[in-house]
Amino acid sequence: MAVRQGLQVKKNDLVAVIAGKDKGKRGKVVKVIPKTLRALVEKVNLVKRHTKPGQGSKQGGILERENPIHASNLMLVCNKCDRPVRVGFSRLADGRKVRVCKKCGEVVD
Repeated sequence: MAVRQGLQVKKNDLVAVIAGKDKGKRGKVVKVIPKTLRALVEKVNLVKRHTKPGQGSKQGGILERENPIHASNLMLVCNKCDRPVRVGFSRLADGRKVRVCKKCGEVVD
C-alpha cells in the first residue's frame, strides 16, 4: 500500500494557483480537506450556486461561492521571496518539524 504524503498547505497560508482556470491568482487558504487532498481558497475557483429561499436565507437566487481546488494546483507563496515556491521540511533544534522555502531557505511556519 502506498504511503500518502501530507499536504504542504495549511489554513491561513497565502497560495498561488499554478494550473486551471484561475491560474496566476493568489489567495488565502480558508479550509484544508486532507482526505481528498483539496483546499478551499478565498476568491479562487468560484462557481455559481442556484438556491431556493429557505430558513437559512430568506431570499433565493444565484450565489457565487468557492469550490475546493486540488492541492497539486497550489503553491505556497514565501513571505521573503514573495513568489510561489516549492516547500521542504526540516527539524529545528527544539525538535519541531517546520516548512522551509526551497529558494531562499526561510522558515515558512
